[in-house]
Amino acid sequence: MLASVLAAKGITDHLTVTDVMTRGGLDVLALLILVGWLYRRRPSAPAMPLVLAALNIGLFAAMSTISSGKFPAGVGFGLFGILSLVRLRSAAFTLRDVAYTFVALVIALCTGLPHRQMWLVVVLGAVVLLAVLLVDDPKSYDPPTRTVKLTLDRIYPETALIAHDVALRFGQAPLSVEVDEVDYVRETTRVSARYPVQPGETALVPQPEPREELTLS
Repeated sequence: MLASVLAAKGITDHLTVTDVMTRGGLDVLALLILVGWLYRRRPSAPAMPLVLAALNIGLFAAMSTISSGKFPAGVGFGLFGILSLVRLRSAAFTLRDVAYTFVALVIALCTGLPHRQMWLVVVLGAVVLLAVLLVDDPKSYDPPTRTVKLTLDRIYPETALIAHDVALRFGQAPLSVEVDEVDYVRETTRVSARYPVQPGETALVPQPEPREELTLS
C-alpha cells in the first residue's frame, strides 16, 4: 500500500541508476559552467578549481549515498557538521572564492537530493548560475597587481615624497604606496608599493599576495 502511494507521487524507496546518472550529469554540467567559464573569467587562485570540484562532487556523492537507503537523521546533521568545518584559510582565497564555494555546494545539494521533479532541479541550477553571471561582472574588477616591500634609507617629512622617491629608486612609478614602518633610530622607512602585473607574469588575486622585499640605499 505504501509503495503504491509513493509510486503515485513519483517517489521510490531507493534511487535508480538512471536517476543517479541523470542527476550526476546535471551536476557535472553545472559545475563545468560554474568553474570552467564563470570562475575563470579573471585570474584567481590556481587551487580554487580543484577545491570547487572536490567539494561539489564530494557532496553530491554523499547526498546520493545517504538517499539510497535508510539513514538516521543524525547522519544528515553529521554531514552538515562536517561541511561547517570547511574553511578557506589560505591568504590567496578571497570573498569571491568563498561565494563560488557556496554556489558549488548549493548546486550539489540541488542535484543530489532525490525524489524531486527534474524540471525543478534544472530550473534551480539555471537560476543560481544566471545570478552568478549577472552579479559577478569581470569589468568591475581591479587590474591584477603585485606588491613589493621596500626599505628606504631615509625618513620623509611628507608622504607624497615617498611615491616619487620609490619611482626614482625602483625605476617604475607605483600605483600606490603604503607606509608599513618608520624607524627613527635607523632612519629607515619601510613601505609596500603596488605595481601592475606585466605581460607574462603570473597574476593571482590582488590582495594579499606574496611580497618581495628589497632594501634600497
